[in-house]
Amino acid sequence: MDAFVSRKRRCISRPSGLQHAQASVLSPPPPATVDETDTDLKLALLASLHPRVEQDSLLEALLVSQGSVDLASEALAQSRSLSPRKRPAASGTRHQSSLSSYGIRSSHGSRARNTPVKKGRTLHLYTAEDIEAHTPCSIIFNFLPREEADAVLLELLHESPTYTNLEFQLFDQVVKSPHSFCFYVNSLAEAEKQKTEYIYDGRKVNDVRQSLPEMLKASTKVEQAVNSEIQRRIREFYPKGKKLRFQSPGPWKPNTAFVNCYDGPKESVGYHADQLTYLGPRAVIGSLSLGVAREFRVRKTVAEDDEHRKEDGSLADAQGQVSIHLPHNSLLVMHAEMQEEWKHSIHPAKTIEPHPLAKNKRLNITYRFYKENLHPKFTPKCKCGVPTVLRCLTKNKETRGRYCWMCHTNYIPGQEGCKYFRWAWFDDDGEPPWATEAKTDACEEGGVLDGDGWEEAMWEQYSTREE
Repeated sequence: MDAFVSRKRRCISRPSGLQHAQASVLSPPPPATVDETDTDLKLALLASLHPRVEQDSLLEALLVSQGSVDLASEALAQSRSLSPRKRPAASGTRHQSSLSSYGIRSSHGSRARNTPVKKGRTLHLYTAEDIEAHTPCSIIFNFLPREEADAVLLELLHESPTYTNLEFQLFDQVVKSPHSFCFYVNSLAEAEKQKTEYIYDGRKVNDVRQSLPEMLKASTKVEQAVNSEIQRRIREFYPKGKKLRFQSPGPWKPNTAFVNCYDGPKESVGYHADQLTYLGPRAVIGSLSLGVAREFRVRKTVAEDDEHRKEDGSLADAQGQVSIHLPHNSLLVMHAEMQEEWKHSIHPAKTIEPHPLAKNKRLNITYRFYKENLHPKFTPKCKCGVPTVLRCLTKNKETRGRYCWMCHTNYIPGQEGCKYFRWAWFDDDGEPPWATEAKTDACEEGGVLDGDGWEEAMWEQYSTREE
C-alpha cells in the first residue's frame, strides 16, 4: 500500500462521446493477475469502468479501498455522487466527494472510522461526516445566523489590534508565538481572579478581559451545541455507547475563552495539545471560526518505538496527518480523546481568500470549561513555590496515558525551573482526589481546604497507589 500511495501517477486521458459508453460496456473486469502495486494500471481500469468519474475521485475510492480495484469499483457504482465538483484553486473554498459516500464498510457492517493515514501523507476532509469519522472532532457549518456571526466578528476585529503575541522560553531561546491572542472570562470578578490567582506557563497573566456582549450571546448557543455533540459522540462512536474513562459525566459549561487572531496566510501555530491544568482529563473544547477560512491539521500521537519511528529517527507524521478546512462561522468540537491522543495546528497557507469583513484575518474563539476543583489553590506546588501544570504523557509505551504534575517555570525567559514531577490521580469521572475525600475531611474537621497539611497528606497517600 505504501508503494501504491507514494507512487506518482500519469494523467489518464478519458474517451469521449460514444467511446464513453463503449468503454463502460466492453471493458472486462479487472483480471486477477493485476500487479497490486501498479497505481497507473489500477486507475486506468477504474477509469474505463467509470468514465464519468474524475481521476481524483477514482484515486480517493482506491485509497479508502486499500488499493483494491474490485472494492473501489463496487463502491463507485453504489455512490450517488458520480460527478464530483471540480476543485478550485487553493486560495478558495475547496470540495471533494465525501469519503463515506463511497460506502466502504467494515467487516462489522458499519462505516469505516478512524482510517489511519499513511506515513507522510495528508488527508484533506471537507464534510462533517468525514471529519467526525476520521478525527476526534465534529463540526457544524453555518453555526450562527449570519447577522449574529458578523456581529461577533466585528466585535473581535475592533479589539484584535490590542492582542499580543505570547513570549516564552523554549530550549534556552526566547520565542514568540506566530499569532496574537487574548484571554476572556465571563465577568469582571472572574477576570480579577484570573489575574491574581491563576498561573500560565509559570507566571501570572495581566491582560484578562471580560467577554464581550456578542461573545457571551454566542456562548449560550455554543454550550447547547457542544453538550449535544458530546452525547452524540458517546452514543455513536465510543465503545458500548459509554463515556471514556476520566471523562466528566456532567454538563459542559464554558466559562473562559481564548481568542486567537491569525492576520494573513503566514500566521500560524505549530502542533500542540492544549493545557489540561484547569480543564482536567478528557477535556472538550468548542472552537468558533470567524473570518478567513484556514486549514486546521491534526495528527495522532504515537509512542517512541521502532514501529512508528521514521527513517530520520523522528516521530512526526508517523501516521500522517488530517487536514480540516474551517470556513467562516463553523463550530469545531474537539472531543474528549483529542488532547491526550492527538495534536493540532493551524497550517501556514500559500494564499488565502479575503473575507468581506475580516479581510486577511481569521479569529477563532476557543470556549473552555474551567473546573473549580482544579483551582491553583488545590493543585500541588513545585519547589519554586508555583502551582504546577497538568500533563498527559505520550512518548513512552510504559507511561503513555498517565497524568502528572510538573514544574513549568522553565517557560519564563531566564529561568530553568526545578524539574518537579509528581503523578496525578483522578477517578473514572476525572475528579481529583481532593474533590471528594479531602473536601469531606475538611468539612468534618472544620479545616481549611487549601491548607498545605492535608495536601501533603493526600499526595503521600495517592503517590503510592497503584494505577
